[in-house]
Amino acid sequence: MSKKVICLALSAVLFALCLPAEAQQPTKIPRIAKLIGAPPSADLARTEAFRQGLRELGYVEGKNIIIELRSAEGKLDRLPALAAELVRLKVDVIVTAGPIPTRAAKEATTTIPIVMTNDPDPVATGFVASLARPGGNITGLSTLAPELSGKRLELLKETVPKLSRVAAFGTSTFPGNAQSLKEVELAAKAFKVQLQYLDVLDPKDIETAFRAASKGRADAVLFMVAGGIAQAHQTEIFELAVKSRLPVIYSDTRYVDAGGLMSYATNIFDLDRRAATFVDKILKGRTPADLPVEQPMKFEFIINLKAAKAIGLTIPPNVLVRADRVIR
Repeated sequence: MSKKVICLALSAVLFALCLPAEAQQPTKIPRIAKLIGAPPSADLARTEAFRQGLRELGYVEGKNIIIELRSAEGKLDRLPALAAELVRLKVDVIVTAGPIPTRAAKEATTTIPIVMTNDPDPVATGFVASLARPGGNITGLSTLAPELSGKRLELLKETVPKLSRVAAFGTSTFPGNAQSLKEVELAAKAFKVQLQYLDVLDPKDIETAFRAASKGRADAVLFMVAGGIAQAHQTEIFELAVKSRLPVIYSDTRYVDAGGLMSYATNIFDLDRRAATFVDKILKGRTPADLPVEQPMKFEFIINLKAAKAIGLTIPPNVLVRADRVIR
């Protein structure tokens, strides 16, 4: 009897010792990947906005979430390899900063959830079946970039009353470019403005485009170049604008904050912050197929008076009062 008691006692002790060991097994920390085309320095504010969104939802980096940042450093042909690397790491969610990174992620995986942060037309590009019911492993936020292009031309017309010729810099390989150009052409016809389209497929094409715009006697530039191509070359763009004495309106607020003249665009920082809500829902069990794609909620018109002075441009008072923010 005593042997049985001893054996039972030992078993009980061993069982008790096992319980804390099992309870102390480390909980798996979700790994969230952020895939970007631009250099990290050019995307710093957007990444911080995404991190802020996560913090607002209770996530602490290194404690209950890990962020894997992968950048193509402006060399967009590197994106497929970076996306494949993230798939091999078996990350829980991939967050993409634009349609080109989204395309790379889509081609790399059909199972890992992908959250877009600013894709102009995810239905046309085939990323989702519809905004209301994405249907696959991709969801997130779309921008209204094509529809805003005509508004930018309108603002240029008000800023430069004698506007008659406009050079539109775009990237034909960029998703949404064709639709944006169509909107600009309609607006140009309405405002009786001649349009000169110049394709920028590589950073070296930027200077060529400014030369062509000057040669074509353009009065202003509508800048719609893909961010991955132009973000790392902002200083060069601003210098060329001053050299050409051409007013430029951008499709991204970051250009104006960095020294550009003016922009009318969705607030992409708000989109990045809101992307965190998609990540949160997915980590809690929701599937991208059932999470409707959301549209932008904040739009900003920003004017930089320093840039205006550099090209000898006086911004009309009626345009200044419409600005959400004026940099002096």
